[in-house]
Amino acid sequence: MNHVREQLGLYAKKLVQSGLVVGAGGNLSMREGEYMYLSPSGFDLQEIGEDQWVKVHIDSGEIHGDLKPSSEILMHLACFRKRPDIDSVLHAHPSYSVGVSSAGQEIPSMFPDFPAMIKQVRYLEYMIPTTHVLADAVADVVEETDVIVMRNHGVLTVGKSIKEAYFFMQLVEEAAKVFTISSTVGTPRLLSTEECEDLRNLSSEKYRAKLLKDEG
Repeated sequence: MNHVREQLGLYAKKLVQSGLVVGAGGNLSMREGEYMYLSPSGFDLQEIGEDQWVKVHIDSGEIHGDLKPSSEILMHLACFRKRPDIDSVLHAHPSYSVGVSSAGQEIPSMFPDFPAMIKQVRYLEYMIPTTHVLADAVADVVEETDVIVMRNHGVLTVGKSIKEAYFFMQLVEEAAKVFTISSTVGTPRLLSTEECEDLRNLSSEKYRAKLLKDEG
């Protein structure tokens, strides 16, 4: 069994089962040498067979096989071309993250895991999905962040392993959920810059971050 496609199948199911995407929404890819394997267009992510992941040459964009790749192919190619250090790209539509960001808010740090594991979140204003305009905007910021929130659209995460990219996606959505709940019952207490920096310097958090990067 191909390890990359096996991992893609596993995390495609996780994205659906955790409610980060619904129906045929979302897409994900992994690097394998000069190629990436990308989810096919129009498929429910949890129903993609191992032989249905679309092989694409990263530098040329040449598509192998008969299946049509995700319509967000340009965005995935942009990430791999700009970030030779990553091997995975996830794009999902997590409800709380989309809701908070579409209200013009940024997703704040309110519990330790979020600032400890995610150094920076970049926000993009709404652009028509699947276009080179969005892909170019992602390319402009992906070198400085592992998490991109697209207002009125979704979230993109990248990682040195697919486990890391998935964990980033989970954390962003949990942070947006906590902020939403807190805002409905009172005034949220946000972690300060100093508190966030202290968390990032904890040896336990650095160790956990290393484990996520090494997974795969």
